[in-house]
Amino acid sequence: MSLAGTLGLSSYRVAGYLAGPVVRRKLRQRMALGKEDPQRIGERLGHTRADRPSGTLVWVHAASVGEGLAALLLIDEIHKRHTALRFLLTTSTVTSANLLASQLPPFVIHQFAPVDLPMVARRFLDHWQPDAALLLESEFWPNLLLGLAHRAIPAALVNGRVSPDSYARWSALRPVIADLLACFEVCLGQSDRDAEYLRALGALHVVATGNIKDASPPLGVDKTTLDAVQAAVGDRPRWIAASTHAGEEVVVAETHHALLHRFPNLLTIIVPRHPERGAEVCRTLDARGTTAALRSRGEEIGRDTTVYIADTLGEMGLWYRLCPIAFIGKSLIGRGGQNPLEPARLGCALLMGPHMSNFQQISTDLVSCGAARLVDDAADLQSQLGALLGDDEVRLAMIRAGQTYSAAGGMAMTATMTHLESILSRVGNGIALARK
Repeated sequence: MSLAGTLGLSSYRVAGYLAGPVVRRKLRQRMALGKEDPQRIGERLGHTRADRPSGTLVWVHAASVGEGLAALLLIDEIHKRHTALRFLLTTSTVTSANLLASQLPPFVIHQFAPVDLPMVARRFLDHWQPDAALLLESEFWPNLLLGLAHRAIPAALVNGRVSPDSYARWSALRPVIADLLACFEVCLGQSDRDAEYLRALGALHVVATGNIKDASPPLGVDKTTLDAVQAAVGDRPRWIAASTHAGEEVVVAETHHALLHRFPNLLTIIVPRHPERGAEVCRTLDARGTTAALRSRGEEIGRDTTVYIADTLGEMGLWYRLCPIAFIGKSLIGRGGQNPLEPARLGCALLMGPHMSNFQQISTDLVSCGAARLVDDAADLQSQLGALLGDDEVRLAMIRAGQTYSAAGGMAMTATMTHLESILSRVGNGIALARK
């Protein structure tokens, strides 16, 4: 380690010892807001009622829902080749835990990710004793990474992602991030840009393998529910504003009203990124003169429903199949966007705001191949959406381009597995167990 990196990480660890009471208070506040599971809050502090499974254990960490689903794809692919391995999957959000609960195969244990305090990281690693660690996207937690390195546990960064904003922040602390990235045997970037950023920050053994989220199968749907909703909607023109964040729903409602003179039977479906915001979104729109139906209350789409807030979990596959046009949320308010491949794969022409830095390469590719259009602001959204609602030929061409592009995603998983094989074969052959 460099002297500057050592001093920076030492300061972080000292701060971690002092921050314990503050972190615990924050967890209690989050629990009161429904953002932590009161029955499993101990897991966030490294305590668990679950036993470590016998044999070789691979720890896979993913932040939230999208990363967790990608992690399940990765785990499934690994298990096909190394059937004796067992897996610990950690995520950080209640939403991800609820969604993944019904999808975990018997060789996977789920836990909430521990907060990155020194004693918590030590407790977590002492209990689970993973033989290898695969961390997805941008989870650079110093105490956990240094704990892995201290125990000589091989680790890899998978689907690595570094946004331009994150790169700017980390560049100011390059000695620290370089020492953290040195804890990884290999760093696999989602794109050439991500790989370039990782190298510039000091990572060794960097490869651009593509985004394993591209390899995911289409989102599932209950066919009976889909048939019922399609029958209720009929041939009405419709679109979806998907994974929206605060501030975007008002823009969506204004867009809806601006287009009613051209499409008087227009149906707008809003899916908030955080379902617990559904009632809040409903109140916000109501205060501005827009009456919306709320799915979490059991309200259905009727003839008089013009704006529908789908604030439930696990139904994105339903709404994307229903709507031929999707606006990608978190892209008008400057926060980096959401995954555009899921709607492209299910037959949506895409509209995206200018802030898609979290999916920069994918969004650039989708625009280049004709599957997506960028919108600069609310007025541009109204113009572009109106054009697509009124032109079946253009809309269908965009849909076909998106489905063609998204079908190529399997190559990312193949490349990822190729570069993980060195670690997996070692732990699969018991070398990591012997190391203990």
